Amino acid sequence: MARRILVTNALPYANGPLHLGHMLGYIQADIWARAQRMQGNEVWYVAGEDAHGTPIMLAAEKVGKSPEDYIAGIRAGHEADFTDFHFSYDQYHTTHSPENQDLATAIYTRLRDGGYIARRDIQQLYDPERDMFLPDRYIKGTCPNCGTPDQYGDNCENCGATYAPTDLISPYSVMSGATPILRDSEHFFFELGKFETLLRDWFDGKFTGGKPVANSGVTAKLAEWLDGGLRDWDISRDAPYFGFPIPDAPGKFFYVWLDAPVGYLASFKALCERTGMRFDDFLGTDSTAEMHHFLGKDIINFHGLFWPAMLHGAGMRTPTALHVNGYLTVNGAKMSKSRGTFIQARTYLDTGLDPEALRYYFATMLGPQPVDVDLDLKSFEERVNSHLVGKWANIASRTAGFLHTHFAGTLADRFDDEASALWRDLLAQYEGIEGVYEADEFAEVSRRFVAMADAVNGYIAAKAPWVIARDESRRDELQQVCSFAINAFRLLSGLLKPILPITVAAAEAFLGAPIANFDDARRELFGHTVNAFSPLFGRLDPKKIEAMIEASKESFSPAEQAKAVTAAIAKPAKKTTEAPKPMTDAATTGTTTISIDDFAKLDLRVGKVLACEFVEGSDKLLRFELDAGPLGKRQIFSGIRAAYAEPEKLVGRNVVFIANLAPRKMRFGLSEGMILSAGDGGADLFLLDADQGAAPGATVR
Repeated sequence: MARRILVTNALPYANGPLHLGHMLGYIQADIWARAQRMQGNEVWYVAGEDAHGTPIMLAAEKVGKSPEDYIAGIRAGHEADFTDFHFSYDQYHTTHSPENQDLATAIYTRLRDGGYIARRDIQQLYDPERDMFLPDRYIKGTCPNCGTPDQYGDNCENCGATYAPTDLISPYSVMSGATPILRDSEHFFFELGKFETLLRDWFDGKFTGGKPVANSGVTAKLAEWLDGGLRDWDISRDAPYFGFPIPDAPGKFFYVWLDAPVGYLASFKALCERTGMRFDDFLGTDSTAEMHHFLGKDIINFHGLFWPAMLHGAGMRTPTALHVNGYLTVNGAKMSKSRGTFIQARTYLDTGLDPEALRYYFATMLGPQPVDVDLDLKSFEERVNSHLVGKWANIASRTAGFLHTHFAGTLADRFDDEASALWRDLLAQYEGIEGVYEADEFAEVSRRFVAMADAVNGYIAAKAPWVIARDESRRDELQQVCSFAINAFRLLSGLLKPILPITVAAAEAFLGAPIANFDDARRELFGHTVNAFSPLFGRLDPKKIEAMIEASKESFSPAEQAKAVTAAIAKPAKKTTEAPKPMTDAATTGTTTISIDDFAKLDLRVGKVLACEFVEGSDKLLRFELDAGPLGKRQIFSGIRAAYAEPEKLVGRNVVFIANLAPRKMRFGLSEGMILSAGDGGADLFLLDADQGAAPGATVR
C-alpha cells in the first residue's frame, strides 16, 4: 500500500544567498523525496523562506528597502538556485504569508487556551547605542557551559548548549560592540516542561509504531537536554521587529523561531489550497500520513523539543522522523571567504560546473549519522570523473555504437549463460535499494553502484566487443555482449535516478524506455531498440574548479588590503648606484622598512566617486565606481561596509586609490584597484580624502 508522505527541508533564512553548506542538507532531502516517489509513494515536498526577524529588518534598512521588498529579492535568488540544482519541490513558499500568520496565530491561541503560555516580566539585554532590545543572535559572548568565546545568545555552536542571552559571560552587542544593559520587558513563554512525558514517548517511538524518530546519536543528545530539565521558551520579541504581531498584545511579536517551523505547514497549506488536498489528512492527530523533516544538526533542539511539543499542545500530529545532517567543510577546513572556499551556490553554477556532480559527490558521503562532510575539491573532481564518466557513462559509450552499426540499435532477445549469471549478481546487489534510500544510506547506494559498474566494465573488457566486431561470424555474440551492457547501464541508471534526475532523464531518452520506479530498471529490454548514444556527462574541468575558488575569494578587509600592498611592493627593487635609505626607523616606529624604490612602485591616484552601493551577498564590501580621469572609470570593491551605513553619501567625494594593483576577479565582478582608508577596522575606518581641487586621475605624490 502506498504511503502518504510530507517532506520538508530546513527553511533558508532570507538574508543572503545560498552557499554549498546550505545545499548539503537540501540535496539530502531532495534525493530522499525522489527515492520515495520511485517506490510509488505519494510524496509532497515543500519548503520556503524563513523571512522574519530583526536581522532581516536591519539588513533591509541597510540597503534602503522595505523588509517585504528585501525578502522578495532574496526569495527570487533562492528559487533560481533550487531550480538550477534540480530540486523537486511541490510548493516553495514563505513564512511572511497569510497562511503562516493564520497558522501561527491559531497554534499560539490553542497553546494559550490550553494553559501552556505564561506571561512575565524579564530583564532583557538592550543596546544603549542603537536604542533597541537585542535579538539573541545579535548578542555574543562566552558560553556559560563550555567557556568557548564568541558564541551566540541562544546556543553554543561548540557544545550545543542552549541558554538565555543573559547567561552569556562578557556579552557584547554585535550591532555596535557596546556592552548591553538590562531592561525590564513583559515576555510570553511556552511552558515546554509540561511536555516532558510527551517528548519521552515521542523519542521512544510510541507515535511512530516503534520506529525511531531520529538517528540514535540525535535522540541521545535530545534526551540529554531533556534530562537536564526543560526550560520555558521565550516566544515573544519587542518592537521594532519584522514579524507577526501577537494577538491582544500591542508592541509584541512572535519570535521568528515560533513561526519559522510553522512555515512548513503554511507551505503545505498553500499547496492544499492549490490542489484541493485536505490539510488535516496530513496534520490531524488521527492522520496515517508521515511527516519527515530534514535539517542541520545545529537546529535539532528546536525541531526535536519545541516543535513536537508545540504541535501536540495545539492538537496536531507530531513529526514522523527527523533526518539530520552535519556541517560542510571544504578542503578539510571551515568554509573561508579569504581562501575562496565559502562558495555560493550561484558561483558554483556560474562557473559552469554541473549541479549533478555536486549532488553525486554529496551522496557518496551522506548517511543517517549527522557527521560533517568534507568537500575535498581534488577528490570531488576525481570521484565524479571516475564514477560517472569512467564507470557509468563508459558502459554505454563503449557498446552502443556497435549496436547501431550492426543491428540498427536493436538489443538481443536473451542473455547467454555467462551474462545471465552476471545479471543475477547485479540484481542481488540492487536488491533492497529502496530500503537503503529509506535509511538515508546514500553512501551505500554509491558503494553498490561502483561495485556493480566495475563488474560490468570488467565483463566488457574481458569480452572486448571491439575485437569481436572484426569477425563476421561472431555477430550474435557481439549483439549479446553489447545488449547485456546496455541493460546493465539501465539498471545502474535506475539506481542513480534520485541523485541524478536530469542526467538519468537523458539516459532514458537514449534507452527509449522510462524508469518510473526501481522495478522498471530490473526488467530486461529484450528485443528493444535504443536510440543513438550521446555523451551524458562531461568530465569535471579542474580549471573551472580553480575559477570557482578565485571567484569566491573576498579578501578586501583593511588587514588583507595591507597584506596585498605589502606583497605588491615587496618584490626586489631594481639595482641602483646608490643604496636606498629607509623611509622610517623600524626600531622606533615598529613599522616595516621599505626603500624609496619600493614606494615608487605604487601608482596612487585621486578618484571621484560616481557611485557607491552595498554589495548583495557580502556583509563587508561596498562597490565603488570612480572617475579616474585619463585612466577612465574604475570599479573597486572595498571592505569598509561596516563604517559607512549610507554609501550613497560618498558620491562626489575624492578618494585615494592604488591604480596599478593587478585587477582581481571576484564573484561580484572585477575589482580594478584598492581604495585607501585609515583605522583599526570594522566601524573604525575613514577614507583618505583629497581636496576638491584635485582632478580625477591626479597622481598622489
